[in-house]
Amino acid sequence: MPTLLSVNVGMPKDVPWEGRTVRTGVWKYPVRGPAMVRRLNIDGDGQGDTAGHGGEQRAVLVYQIQSYRHWQRHFGRTDLGYGQFGENLTVDGLLDDEVCIGDRYRIGEAEFEVTQPRVTCYRVGMRFGEPELAALLVSHHRPGFYMRVVREGQVRAGDPIVRTRTGPGALTVADTDALLYLPGRDPAKLRLALDVPALSPGWQGSFRDLLAAGSEPTARPAWDGFRPLRVTEVTAESTTVTSIRLADPDGSPLPAARAGQYLTLRVPATTGPAPVRSYSLSAAPDTGSYRISVKHEPRGTASGYLTTRLRPGVDLQVAAPRGEFVYAEGSGPVLLVSAGIGLTPVLSMLHALAARKSEREVWWIHGARGPREHPLAAEAHDLLASLPHAREHVFYSAATPEAARHAHAAPGRLTKDRLIALSVPADATAYVCGPAPFMADMRKALTEAGIDPAHVHTELFETLAAVNPGLTGRPARAPHRPPGPPGTGPSVTFARSGLTVPFDEGRRSVLELADACDVPTRWSCRTGVCHTCVTPLLSGTIAYSPEPLEPPPAGEVLICCARPDTELVLDL
Repeated sequence: MPTLLSVNVGMPKDVPWEGRTVRTGVWKYPVRGPAMVRRLNIDGDGQGDTAGHGGEQRAVLVYQIQSYRHWQRHFGRTDLGYGQFGENLTVDGLLDDEVCIGDRYRIGEAEFEVTQPRVTCYRVGMRFGEPELAALLVSHHRPGFYMRVVREGQVRAGDPIVRTRTGPGALTVADTDALLYLPGRDPAKLRLALDVPALSPGWQGSFRDLLAAGSEPTARPAWDGFRPLRVTEVTAESTTVTSIRLADPDGSPLPAARAGQYLTLRVPATTGPAPVRSYSLSAAPDTGSYRISVKHEPRGTASGYLTTRLRPGVDLQVAAPRGEFVYAEGSGPVLLVSAGIGLTPVLSMLHALAARKSEREVWWIHGARGPREHPLAAEAHDLLASLPHAREHVFYSAATPEAARHAHAAPGRLTKDRLIALSVPADATAYVCGPAPFMADMRKALTEAGIDPAHVHTELFETLAAVNPGLTGRPARAPHRPPGPPGTGPSVTFARSGLTVPFDEGRRSVLELADACDVPTRWSCRTGVCHTCVTPLLSGTIAYSPEPLEPPPAGEVLICCARPDTELVLDL
């Protein structure tokens, strides 16, 4: 019979790590005598990062003595004590490839239900003294698991563990973990996982995203690094926005992109390194050429050149289309919601819908200051007119009522309350793009309108904040070249940050290079592979593994964990 070997608790504390300070509760130590298990925790225990640990669905973390012995052999260690892996309950039995999501167990006076595998976290490697442990827990299929508390009560070392109910579907902890983190997923197992009521809501949301996007790893970009594309058209769309059409210099059709993706350009500069900027595709993505629409920023070096000095016939260095904010086929209503220049990726989606003569109910909802600041308005209106079930709602925040009426727009800003008042369908899929405050308002409005948060996809036109939970006292810095002499390896371009640096062969991974450059990086559990090299992210070469949020917010990106052997452009 499985047995409870140790109950381990510990409160969060600040720990120095690689020149930083991390707030963490991963240091757990055995309790003498009984311990009271409550709905959210064990008395005397706490978590430093409640976004990834703790709470009702992750009240208690379990790890097995059999896995202790495995890691002792793997690392040649003899110094492992109970709580070494940050677990609350060290057990004999309950192996990850035998325990199923939804299984219930009685231990002492308490009863528990298995809800999800452990969220792999760099802090377990801190405690263990092996930075790659977070990746190895997954690749060796030994993550451990969380349980929620069904009935509170006291537990103590030596208590037998009795299974009181078997979870439906026979989906083991190890299989569930592999579905989220490793490539080669089985869509049938993803659907099976969603039929297990006990699976935590965060993991359910991630699996729904995987099914919606397709379970296979992200496709390799159409070409590596940068290549020359020729400017064939430069068109002023408004007083501040210019569209640029790009084609293959030899006239061959360019590879099809996905509606919503973006291009990364190296923009010629008179002095210093060429600035790197990313711009969304704004037209049909499969016509053999690409179009971007660029807003002129008053002091923008790149946008200034592209909107005022660029002429047809010039070749620009361009990276292949990238990005996960993409239109997905379906049959339900689709909402395209944008503000300002944020209309460009959703306009590409509208082109895709029109090209397919889609029968979907399409809602076009856009906010701008006025008609002079509303580029491509006529184009969007014509596309909507070609769709049989389209609705158009435009809001002008700074136009006169007469100007708004003339443009068939509503006066005033597009706000949360005004979006709710439109009575959008609750079964819709929404794509939202614009400034951060606008997107926060729209996401809240759409959720209040009854739309499943997993069906609200967003794209932010600025650098995302880093997700490396627990770091304290680290001032934010703009992305920059790492200190010291430049590397001699292939160039690595962080597309969202506009930074290109040569890889330093002394570094273990691109992740480590990004960290040295203070490039904001996010870990994503959506596909588990690098956008560029299709290398599984969780491999032995990873330096550390920032954990995914649950569910991962739209717009998260993946980072390559490998050492590059060619020029890389990353979606960061």
